[in-house]
Amino acid sequence: MTRATAVRAVLAVAVLLASVLITLTMSPRLGLDLQGGTRIVLQARDTATVEADRETTDRTLEVLRQRIDSLGVSEPTLTRSGEDRIIVELPDVQDPRQAAEVIGRTAQLTFHAVEGQGTDQPEEKTPAPESTTDPDSTTYPDPDTDPGPDSDRLTLPDEQGRLLTLGEPRLSGAGVEDATAAFDSQGGAGWTVSLEFRKGAGQVWKKLTGEAACHPAGDDRRRVAIVLDEKVISSPQVDPSVGCRAGLPSGATQITGSFSADEARDLALLIKGGALPVPVEIVEQRTVGPTLGAAAIDASAQAALIGAAATALFITVVYRLFGALAAVALGAYGVISYAALVALGVTLTLPGLAGFVLAIGMAVDANVLVFERAREECADRPARSVRSALTTGFRKAWSAVADSNATTLIAAGLLFFLGSGPVKGFGVTLAIGVVASMFSALVIARALTEIAANSRFVSDYRGVNGIGRPGAVRTWLVRKDPKLFRQSARWLVVSAALVVVAVAGIVVRGVDLGVEFTGGRLVEYSTSHPVDVETARDRIAAAGFGDAEVTTAGDGDLSVRTGELDNDGEHALRAALAEEGGETTKVRDELIGPSLGDELRRNALIALGVAVAVQLAYLAVRFRWTFAVASVVAMVHDVILVVGAFAWLGRPVDGIFLAALLTVIGYSVNDSVVVFDRVRELWGANRRTPLDTIARRAVLQTVPRTVNTGMGALFILAALAVLGGDSLADFALALLIGIVVGTWSSVFTAVPGALALERSAKAPPPPAPGKGKGTPRGKARAARRDPLDNGARV
Repeated sequence: MTRATAVRAVLAVAVLLASVLITLTMSPRLGLDLQGGTRIVLQARDTATVEADRETTDRTLEVLRQRIDSLGVSEPTLTRSGEDRIIVELPDVQDPRQAAEVIGRTAQLTFHAVEGQGTDQPEEKTPAPESTTDPDSTTYPDPDTDPGPDSDRLTLPDEQGRLLTLGEPRLSGAGVEDATAAFDSQGGAGWTVSLEFRKGAGQVWKKLTGEAACHPAGDDRRRVAIVLDEKVISSPQVDPSVGCRAGLPSGATQITGSFSADEARDLALLIKGGALPVPVEIVEQRTVGPTLGAAAIDASAQAALIGAAATALFITVVYRLFGALAAVALGAYGVISYAALVALGVTLTLPGLAGFVLAIGMAVDANVLVFERAREECADRPARSVRSALTTGFRKAWSAVADSNATTLIAAGLLFFLGSGPVKGFGVTLAIGVVASMFSALVIARALTEIAANSRFVSDYRGVNGIGRPGAVRTWLVRKDPKLFRQSARWLVVSAALVVVAVAGIVVRGVDLGVEFTGGRLVEYSTSHPVDVETARDRIAAAGFGDAEVTTAGDGDLSVRTGELDNDGEHALRAALAEEGGETTKVRDELIGPSLGDELRRNALIALGVAVAVQLAYLAVRFRWTFAVASVVAMVHDVILVVGAFAWLGRPVDGIFLAALLTVIGYSVNDSVVVFDRVRELWGANRRTPLDTIARRAVLQTVPRTVNTGMGALFILAALAVLGGDSLADFALALLIGIVVGTWSSVFTAVPGALALERSAKAPPPPAPGKGKGTPRGKARAARRDPLDNGARV
């Protein structure tokens, strides 16, 4: 065993032990789409006097945090997103009506004197007087007490519906220090709400209640109105024991009434967290039932086990002993990537879980590249040792491994920075999977195979090790030697025809944009008794939702899609279904505001455009511009075909589809990179050979790699498509189509396109391997020396 192999083995054991320890002692953070709960996105809005910037949004978040804590939700999460958005996650909350009502209030809380009974016609708002003759009633322009410049009189109904004429606002909710609900068992007052005000506001409150106490008991003018968003939430009478001008001190203020426990707590909550610096609007709301998340976890686990087992069996059959060792490294990859997700505190979402499962199938890519290279070395020099061929295979495969994984990392980065919500989790999971797969292939698998290659049994019996003889596919292709690119233009015509068919589907059938891109609401229900679509549609229409679209979903579930629908409307819709289907459970609920839908649709197009530009820039740096342009053309070809296939199939295009599409972009470029890396190598070594001949050889040499890595991903995706249910079926379907068309385009679109561009290009062929600009001949020769060759000659 060489020193390098020993170092790799020790490093592999250390990382594996740490990963196992993390796996056994730490639990993953599950997103709401896996554990169940409600996710609400709030958009802060500017007012006439306050701009919704980072500072005001942070202050708004803290007020909302107090309200959420008072709701008693277990482990809520509130974070700011960007400059003016707040993301609220409420685990285990299935009916978000109360939370949305409390959270979504603009909550401009003010305290008013009652000037008397109102009339049926509300009085016109009149500006507040600039000054008052009574110096004792003066208010101070303190931020805790000044309600703002909009000091107007209002006529509003009280809690019983009686109209009251209210004076100008004397206090804002920012002056409230605390509000608590408590049960007064000694005084017999029942549930009460106690108020405490900040220092300056307490003095104003004392004067306000002192002025009200000057009126006789029972007079409306002895009341103080607490107004939230121009709605009177409480208008208590000042107790008869309070004398005129005496007022109530801050700590002794207590609102009594016939409150229930919930009513008292809600009133205290609204008063305490009343004043938001800026109003907020709910632009997105998603609710996932706990059964859906649990089913998704079970389905993904089954798909991962079945797909990984099929992949391991496949590479073992193809590469025998070394394939079995690569399968062991694949298992190690699963442990390491999972431990990395847990250790980094990554929130595991449904798309992220799918990305973790998918990365298992893609993790064999580097091993396949190395083994195919080693097979070539053994075929070219039969007398070469297995260890020497394996080492050369790792060295020659490095550039293709690095470039292909770099393009996948670019796609993962775009998903994270340009995606939204759970799609970001998919990007993080995919990136961690790429890094972990590189480690498992280049460290763990290499250590295992190098140790095995030192065995005389493995070296002598070449049929056992898996790389001593060329594979059946490669042998058949070499014997047939098809002239693939004698008329390369015909392949471009076929690709163009496929694009025309896809575009026809987009134009004729249209793209079924999901509610995420159009705005509206999509709710999925499970009923205790089966309900057919027509009956459900009739029931929903009779309830006043005639424009709702009703379809089937999952195992007999019903999916209802509408335009704008608030939480009360959703409750009425569910009640209408319950009349026919019995107990009706909400499985999934997505509400997207129209402004956010427009934004997400725009961001999706930006993400695709940026993906094309970034991949083009990377390939132009790493390869010739002709190869870069051809690869990007093939990538765009793949994107159009996947979108067109979904248009013809009538499948929805949503955020999960966007994640799949960006992954297809990375996979497509990955395949093209492997082919063009081989073209570059062969062309540099055979500069006088026609390029179409070079391209044909490169394709025939890389086809086994393309097929074998594609099969690993196909096993996983097929398992996801069958077992994943509606949540993952469309994701898996998009990737299945993408891998098939990506494999096709890397050979029959990218290569013919590069040949067509090279006919008009004037750039010379690439330099021979190791003979780049400024590389001395001696160093190039030394660089190509076998690592096990000490240089001695006789």
